[in-house]
Amino acid sequence: MSQRRSVTRRQFLQAAGRSTVGVAAGLAFPNLFLNRTKAATGQNPSEFIRVGFIGVGGQGMSNLRALMKNAVAVCDVDQNHLEAAQKAVEKATGRTCAGYRDYRRMLEDKSVDAVCISTPDHWHALPTIHACEAGKDVYVEKPLTLTIEEGQVMVAVARRTGRVVQTGSQQRSDARFRQAVELVRNGRLGVIKRVLVGLTGVNWTQEPPVPDSEPPPELDYDMWLGPAPWRPYNKHRVHYYFRFFWDYSGGQMTNWGAHHLDIAQWGLGMDGSGPLEIRGTGEYDPQKRFEVPVSFSITYRYANGVVVECRSPRALVSELLPDRQKEAREILNGRDEFTGCIFEGERGLLYINRGAIATWPEEILQQSIGDNDLRVYASRNHHQNWLECIRTRALPICDVAVGHRSATVCHLGNIAVRTGKVVRWDPNQERIVGDAELARWVSKPYRAPWSLPKV
Repeated sequence: MSQRRSVTRRQFLQAAGRSTVGVAAGLAFPNLFLNRTKAATGQNPSEFIRVGFIGVGGQGMSNLRALMKNAVAVCDVDQNHLEAAQKAVEKATGRTCAGYRDYRRMLEDKSVDAVCISTPDHWHALPTIHACEAGKDVYVEKPLTLTIEEGQVMVAVARRTGRVVQTGSQQRSDARFRQAVELVRNGRLGVIKRVLVGLTGVNWTQEPPVPDSEPPPELDYDMWLGPAPWRPYNKHRVHYYFRFFWDYSGGQMTNWGAHHLDIAQWGLGMDGSGPLEIRGTGEYDPQKRFEVPVSFSITYRYANGVVVECRSPRALVSELLPDRQKEAREILNGRDEFTGCIFEGERGLLYINRGAIATWPEEILQQSIGDNDLRVYASRNHHQNWLECIRTRALPICDVAVGHRSATVCHLGNIAVRTGKVVRWDPNQERIVGDAELARWVSKPYRAPWSLPKV
């Protein structure tokens, strides 16, 4: 009889369910939306899944193109983005595409079964929560959250409402990353000592600073701010550059960390857990053009003794692996600097990044994963995995609980850098321990009238 070890849906659900505090039972707020569609409730799984898109600039357009066949509605606070998306859908599908400026109106639309959220980070939590309450399944971009508390609430709501929520960390649906994780998890490198993570630097605008001004007429700026604190409009704080200001995002730590630290978590088998101790330092822009660090160095320690070292913008093997830099340079084709992940084990090294996978010794990469080995969740297309899970009601490959745990690692790193303190984290209770002042960093207040439901 085969002894193949694979991650069953039950095991995955149990691991995911451990990743939030007070799931479902402690959630008490009214059902805001009552519309339910057959596809969204699973009453008719074969029904064509009609998707609405919230946020259709930048990454939102990329997601729209990937799911164009399912697109029936779009929503954006920028009229130019909205009209461009409507035209794209109508040209590609021949269907009329509904347009909304307020996502809440889209959630009332009975012709929309599910939504894809590609807004700035500070606008991920509430649309996800409200969509789940409206009976609609959700694909929400990474990083899942702006704060740790948001993730806890999002997981609780998704579980209470039974919604399928996919986090847009699409590297999980890439065969190279899956191969890397299975090699690591099956001991091909021996016992893992460290994981090295290199992230890109701040790609700030080359334009000189501009003064605050009135927002352009096509932008509903008050709605763009939403739960974020009020401040005058500045074109270098909106659209792409929002990610470099704390009110809206967490810099490259959450932008790219939500990809590569997510892979570190997956490779270490920590999807339902996290580090115990976090230390970090950072340097900031002397011109104060933006708020997030220009560079940072963060060290995570896990209960099993593994250390994760995260660097931006220069992760150098000569510094991080001084005793194995020859081998490391070999898998990096002679380079010293890298982005992506390097897993260091007793018997070798494994480098994984988009479009690249290499090991030292080289023969590790040639080792097959057999029927008796552990196999991780396999998805070959991140968007299609979401649609399939809407039909089957299974958990997607980057379920909301997984996205929340990976975002938490990023947030903890930022907290350590911003405060200069050692952060001690209880991954079971999901709270910072030993420092009441530091513990308050897991959340931030919302601007009225917006509010985050309490768990």
